[in-house]
Amino acid sequence: MSVQLKEIKESKTFNRIVSKYNLDSKKVLDLGCGTGQHLLKFGPDSLGVTITTSEIEDGRNNKLNIVGGNVEFIDNMGLDSDFQIIWANNLIEHLLSPHSFLIKLKTISNKDTLLILGVPVIPKIHSLLKLKKFKGSLAINHVNFFNKKTLEKTVERAGWRIIDSKSFVFANNFLDKIFGLISPHIYIVASNDTGFKYSIKKIKECENDKRYQDLLDIVEK
Repeated sequence: MSVQLKEIKESKTFNRIVSKYNLDSKKVLDLGCGTGQHLLKFGPDSLGVTITTSEIEDGRNNKLNIVGGNVEFIDNMGLDSDFQIIWANNLIEHLLSPHSFLIKLKTISNKDTLLILGVPVIPKIHSLLKLKKFKGSLAINHVNFFNKKTLEKTVERAGWRIIDSKSFVFANNFLDKIFGLISPHIYIVASNDTGFKYSIKKIKECENDKRYQDLLDIVEK
């Protein structure tokens, strides 16, 4: 068993999320899936997407359903919209355009689709960044940096309703909410707000640049 697969199998946090949202029986779209270590726990017909050729090969060698593609252009990959869950862990901090990505996810979602984002965050107590466990949010290959509040606002302003926002480290919800104040990793669980629209002010800003038309078309549908 690889180190990654062993970590997933033994992860109480991941298994707690799987249990709470029944991911083991749901059709899940795993974006930035790596070698498919999470796919092993997801339901039938689940699919992984990664941009890395070696990860595709490793996953397929393990008989996992993985395809190649850049998730920032997820709307052009011809994927179905019948996934019950969209799972993206340790992903949006790497993307050049998180907002565009979150808007484009709506093209492969329906009103019942749940989005689960796992994101390393900068803790409120900045001195914790001196500790190794908290340095992940500042990794050299990250181009976006969030704290818990900015992450929540980024998700909301892209047309997703937040259901939960916490670390899932503790089974007790109160303890987990408290730990979330300093947690180095937050999971956002959100539903697709099918009635979401940009504000009039934002629409006018976007209309002045044709490069934003694709996003406007998605939101205005």
